[in-house]
Amino acid sequence: MLLFLCMSTKYKFNDDSKLYFVSFATVYWIDVFSRKLYRDLFIESLKYCQQHKGMELYAYCIMTNHVHLIIGSESKSLSDIMRDLKKFTSYSITKAISESTNESRKEWMLWMFERAGKRISITKNTNSGNRIIIPLN
Repeated sequence: MLLFLCMSTKYKFNDDSKLYFVSFATVYWIDVFSRKLYRDLFIESLKYCQQHKGMELYAYCIMTNHVHLIIGSESKSLSDIMRDLKKFTSYSITKAISESTNESRKEWMLWMFERAGKRISITKNTNSGNRIIIPLN
């Protein structure tokens, strides 16, 4: 299943030693982060990437359906960090949703994630991704 929208499997960072503004959204702009539990899981993933993956996190903003980050790394590939962050976070949030007994939107969200995964796998070779990567000088 897919939680975060990304039409490409790779982020393209020209210089890993610079800071970047990165923005990405949930599939179909679903309000996943309106629940504290899912925001907390995302923050745990950010902390893990800081402590174990070499990500330098300068600022973040978690909206109900998308995230903004200002990140850098002195020692690791930012592309690899973003790949791992999104993959792990997607897995942990999807697992939390599927195991929840209180999530009123559970079936609908899981269906939408699955639907998006099938749709995006078909169109992943297009150039119309929903991500913004801007180097900060």
